[in-house]
Amino acid sequence: MLRSLLPILFLVFSYGSQAQQSKSVDFRTANGRLTFVHAEKKVSGTARYTFDLLRRVDTVYLDARKMQVDSVRLNGKKAAFVLTDKQLKIVLPKKRKKKGNQLAFTYTASPRQALYFTGQGEGAQIWSQGQGKFTSNWFPSLDDTNDKMVFSLSFEVPEGQIGVSNGQQVGSKSGRRVSFAMQQPMSSYLLMVAIGRFTCFRDTSNSGVPMEFYLEPADSAKFEATYRYSRRIFDFFEHEIGVPYPWNIYRQLPVQDFLYGGMENTTSTLFARNYVVDSIGWNDRDYTNVNAHELAHQWFGDLVTAASDDHHWLQEGFATYYALLAEREVFGDDYFQLRLYENAVQIERSKEQKPVVGAGASSLIYYQKGGWALHALRETIGEALFRKAVEAYLRKYQFRNVTTEQFLAEVERVAPAFDSAAFRRKWLDNPDFDMEEALRLLRKNSFMQRYFEVSGLEEQPFEAKKERFATLLAGDDYWPIKEEVVFQLTQLAFDEKKALLETALATNDVHIRQAVARTMGKIPAEAYAMYAALLDDPSYITKEIVLNALCSQFPEKRKELLDKTRGIEGFSDKNLRILWLTLALKAKDYDPAGNAAYYDELLRYASPAYESDVRENALTNLLFLDPNDTNALEALARATVHHKWQFVKFSRDRIRNLIKKERYRTFFSELLAKLPDAERTAVENLLKESK
Repeated sequence: MLRSLLPILFLVFSYGSQAQQSKSVDFRTANGRLTFVHAEKKVSGTARYTFDLLRRVDTVYLDARKMQVDSVRLNGKKAAFVLTDKQLKIVLPKKRKKKGNQLAFTYTASPRQALYFTGQGEGAQIWSQGQGKFTSNWFPSLDDTNDKMVFSLSFEVPEGQIGVSNGQQVGSKSGRRVSFAMQQPMSSYLLMVAIGRFTCFRDTSNSGVPMEFYLEPADSAKFEATYRYSRRIFDFFEHEIGVPYPWNIYRQLPVQDFLYGGMENTTSTLFARNYVVDSIGWNDRDYTNVNAHELAHQWFGDLVTAASDDHHWLQEGFATYYALLAEREVFGDDYFQLRLYENAVQIERSKEQKPVVGAGASSLIYYQKGGWALHALRETIGEALFRKAVEAYLRKYQFRNVTTEQFLAEVERVAPAFDSAAFRRKWLDNPDFDMEEALRLLRKNSFMQRYFEVSGLEEQPFEAKKERFATLLAGDDYWPIKEEVVFQLTQLAFDEKKALLETALATNDVHIRQAVARTMGKIPAEAYAMYAALLDDPSYITKEIVLNALCSQFPEKRKELLDKTRGIEGFSDKNLRILWLTLALKAKDYDPAGNAAYYDELLRYASPAYESDVRENALTNLLFLDPNDTNALEALARATVHHKWQFVKFSRDRIRNLIKKERYRTFFSELLAKLPDAERTAVENLLKESK
């Protein structure tokens, strides 16, 4: 629907594309003075811009999705404008300035994407996610990544909470309004805001860059494990990349129900709370790779930005590869090579065969396949020339948009013998992945040679490799080789592999012991004590596997098992606590007096008071205990509306499957009257689908 002061003018200046405006108009700065209202899921305020005219045009526009806009003023005078569902278009006067134009207006938005209002009460948070969804849903800006501006934001923060945005905090720090300002231009999809209750931990890089690490107050004890190696990675990148960190501060902040692993907003990375772990959880799920990936983007994506989707690998391929280089710095070359191999296998097994350069591919192509292209390039021209080319590329195109051709031209400049055309045909434009070449490069590493050799024993009879396995498990090989040995024992009877399993467990390596936990299958009575000892391992995944298996196979031991594991929460999704509650309720004679409280706690975890991964875990277990639990079914219906698409898919798919049976169809039909509007509409649509 068109909302306009001068609707007839729309036909005059409904022209062209975003790329056309970037050639005609240069928006230079954007300043927002905003107010966020969590209860109403609304943002409002004043937005101010400066821009220059590069060519004569009749209008300029900003992307502004489903906003209300008032009081538009251009160079201090009231301006005519047209507002659509997607854009604000401003009519320029006949007499116009080329340089230093000033645009200002007030606006209000209730965004359904890109700005999220999560949590309740003291746990309430507000955070943004512009990548792929566009910042223009909550702040009028330019969705074209070729348009870069110097942003600054000022906004109010509720009592007891803190707020962060891009750049350094400026102005007075008293009161509830905070202000942040960038000094260099960036694309609008990198604009961010985050508001909530957080504790800040501070550090400084070797080069003097201030670093801020945030956690919710209840997670403060998890700081070391969560942010382990953060400063080391930062210092490594400045040395490895050869270009100093391009901004004046770096901060990281985990938020509730984040949509992805992390997002590289300029100076201020947001990431998922799944990576907030203690020292035990770190053994299963560490933040190192995501941490390094998002930091690498501060150079590859933020400093230099792909000119179009065709060149998206220049952001994601680089961030993926440099994250692996950071892991090599921390965990060693053998780990690095193994991760490269895992990525290669993933690419090879994928049904998707698309080139790295080009639009419309999946993340596997841009990330892992793009990363492999860079590894092949580095191996081809050598590390020294690779570093030199990357440094020259970043320095030449800093704060600009880039293409694959421009990057390869810099490689050719430092390595004249490099055949960029052949490299491009093989690694960038080829829909196939050269697995043979990848394996050749991997075999340059002695650990990978041994790993491939051990993997190749899989088809051999057990007796032919038994002694070799014993030697490997007792030796000093890197743990993945021993893990592979354990995996190859999976189908053997316990008596045949007992001695080897005992040797594997005696390594006291958490990875190898977890491999034993995963592959035991049927546990003989004589192996109970050996297997139960795994409950003491520093791994929440191992504990979960073992507790579940032992309670299932040894019901007479449930009491001692549940007593031993009472009170262990596990990861942020409460994996162990929810499993414990489920097992306690399933064993009705364990604690009959506590069953009501256990059920209430499990049901509470399925409510909107918790993050989606907790809710999904709780709902899965509630319906496992009783597929006809009306409380759980109602909680499932209330999960059909959420900003996190993965959770919505889970809940809607479960309902789709249930309503194939008439009794569930009747239940959800009768439930409609009790549901809020959005959830009622979602369930109604599911019922209509099934007819």
